[in-house]
Amino acid sequence: MSDQIKHECGIAFIRLLKPLSYYQEKYGTALYGLNKLYLLMEKQHNRGQDGAGIATIKLDMKPGSRYISRYRSMAQNAVADIFGYVQNKFVDIQNETPELMKDTEFLKQNVSFIGEVLLGHLRYGTHGKNSIENCHPFLRQNNWMTRNLVIAGNFNMTNVDELLEQLYELGQHPKEKADTVTVLEKIGHFLDDENQELFDTYKKEGLTNVEITQKISKNLNIANILRRSAKNWDGGYAISGIVGNGDAFVLRDPSGIRPAFYYADDEIVVAASERPAIQTAFNVQIKQVKEIEPGHALIVKKDGTVTQEMFREPAEKRACSFERIYFSRGSDADIYRERKKLGHLLIPQVLDSVKKDLKNTVFSFIPNTAEVSFYGMVEGLHDYIREVQKDTLLNRKEQLSDAELDELLSMAPRVEKLAIKDVKLRTFITQDADRGEMVAHVYDTTYGVIKNHTDTLIAVDDSIVRGTTLKQSIIKIIDRLHPKKIVIVSSAPQIRYPDCYGIDMSKMGQFVAFDAAIQLLKERGMEHIIEEVYQKCKASLLLPKEEIVNHVKEIYRPFKQQEISDQIAKIITPKGTVAEVEVIYQTLDNLHLACPNHTGDWYFSGNYPTPGGNKVVNKAFVNWKEGNNQRAY
Repeated sequence: MSDQIKHECGIAFIRLLKPLSYYQEKYGTALYGLNKLYLLMEKQHNRGQDGAGIATIKLDMKPGSRYISRYRSMAQNAVADIFGYVQNKFVDIQNETPELMKDTEFLKQNVSFIGEVLLGHLRYGTHGKNSIENCHPFLRQNNWMTRNLVIAGNFNMTNVDELLEQLYELGQHPKEKADTVTVLEKIGHFLDDENQELFDTYKKEGLTNVEITQKISKNLNIANILRRSAKNWDGGYAISGIVGNGDAFVLRDPSGIRPAFYYADDEIVVAASERPAIQTAFNVQIKQVKEIEPGHALIVKKDGTVTQEMFREPAEKRACSFERIYFSRGSDADIYRERKKLGHLLIPQVLDSVKKDLKNTVFSFIPNTAEVSFYGMVEGLHDYIREVQKDTLLNRKEQLSDAELDELLSMAPRVEKLAIKDVKLRTFITQDADRGEMVAHVYDTTYGVIKNHTDTLIAVDDSIVRGTTLKQSIIKIIDRLHPKKIVIVSSAPQIRYPDCYGIDMSKMGQFVAFDAAIQLLKERGMEHIIEEVYQKCKASLLLPKEEIVNHVKEIYRPFKQQEISDQIAKIITPKGTVAEVEVIYQTLDNLHLACPNHTGDWYFSGNYPTPGGNKVVNKAFVNWKEGNNQRAY
């Protein structure tokens, strides 16, 4: 993606089902769980560079012994920093008494982070301050083991105000207005309730407090706690949590917006945001890794019992398609095929744009996440060429001269790597003129492969959000190659609406497609539509969210997709560009063909999977119209 946006976080959960001595004997290390957690997090580092954190819980520790450990980091390489910190705890033992590194009981009793339940998180800050306090996992502490709670997640709630009000009504006083705090306190409240109800029940039976503690630990109903906690959540979420006694869960929103996968055998239960991370870390086949079902929670009790239980009635599945286009790593087998398909499906539009003149067309991509869809486009070009060759040989072979036959058989797409992401350049002088010049050199290019003022250059990007990098850097750079025409091809449709479920796209003014539509309305004397939509959006904010519809769709309704694409081309073309600039976008129909199991497309279509989404988009428009530069949820 040429425009950098922040997006979904990543979670990594591990529960060791055997005693630590088992892993020492079988795998030669008591640090098996920590090593695997490190791998899971490193293999998901694409999901967050703003910070990271881990937490571990030791099972069956004696009273007075520390059993919860947590460490968070905002270092430039936070994962390495965290595990470096943990590793330092073993340095003296390794140097002075190396035999104790095999004594799992000694390590468990004396060294932090050696536990059976492990939770990791990688953070992309979609809003708010970037501080250590914003890094997951979050911890709710209590002297009662079964009232301690650790959570980490990939989520945004659209109705934080409503959830906060409910906490106030419960008598709580959260320390800040944030969905993470509301989720932690909501689950924590019903965890406390469950504890108290069980305590009262067992007290009436005449059990001692120590006996009651043991019974509570055994009989906590995690599914019931989650049902009560998540009853009014509106958003996209994949959240993992651990109770102090070792009970653990990973839950997924009813629409399946956020991804969550798991693998379980008789040794281990593992969950993560991305399937390939599990496959790589544990060397398992794709069919062995399962999705957590929407509206369900994977629950691992302290005794090792593993179940998947429904906590909310599943809605229509609307898994995020942006995960497939850009966010998730392309090493997932299905994602790799889908990205190639996205590129392949663009072939008819591209061929029309260049009038099927492959001889004078060069194909490239904008590094580096568009590379796989570019491969799909190249495959599609080869398919097209074979069809041309086949049709010509079947129907015109007697009419071909030797030269024409040679030219026909040598047909091939001209594929080059032209845009090269360079190192980050430091702007020593911060004046605007100098900064603009420096930004223009973020990308470099390959000279000598374009025929001056003859070739058309096709550059594939996976998506275009703001278009600023294209305007400030990429188009300027590749225009120096002197192509006749530059065609920017997006493997994703036009991004027209905010996301409110995890991606940092919450303001209308961020979208070049929205800017284009507004410009077209003004140019064509239809400014009244802007005012009408504003009034409708403002009035809708007084309604219950379940009654709100997306009025912002009316901004785009007067225009065909190509009209907006043509206007976008004008917006992103820098002053002084010699080549003609064209923009081609994927269609929604083709997106669904390529990613049939991930139909969440609200940022393209405006069709939000939860009622809160419609409220957010209308609020975002009101904010834009009023010049309020705040996120809409």
